[in-house]
Amino acid sequence: MLLVVDASVALKWFFQDREGEDHVEAALDVLDALDQGHVRLIQPPHFLAEMAAVLIREKGETAYEDLRDLQALDWEVVDEPACYEEAMRLAATHQHHLFDTLYHATALRFPDGRLLTADRRYHGKAAGEGRIDLLGEPLPWDE
Repeated sequence: MLLVVDASVALKWFFQDREGEDHVEAALDVLDALDQGHVRLIQPPHFLAEMAAVLIREKGETAYEDLRDLQALDWEVVDEPACYEEAMRLAATHQHHLFDTLYHATALRFPDGRLLTADRRYHGKAAGEGRIDLLGEPLPWDE
């Protein structure tokens, strides 16, 4: 399965001990699934920049090591015009920020692609588009 994780999920890998951070175990399960070969990660081009921005703002000096850890993961960047067009459609249809819809558009680009998000607001708007899972619910590779 091809999996896109948005920043709302991936940031949990680096904020495991933050008070009030929910579904950390479920987010860590993604890394286990990646290690076991159950999923292959694909990401839109802005993923790394979005992660770096939050890490440096929230973690200061330790952000550099976290960024290197993130870059060491096995994931592929998908940067195709069709993804941007689909992201624009999703943004207009659901009145949502394009950077969020680009994750979903990347997943929708591939027949076996899925988006995993912790963003309840976007999930609520776009669930009808399909192939979007909310962190904390049963994960597709667990079924």
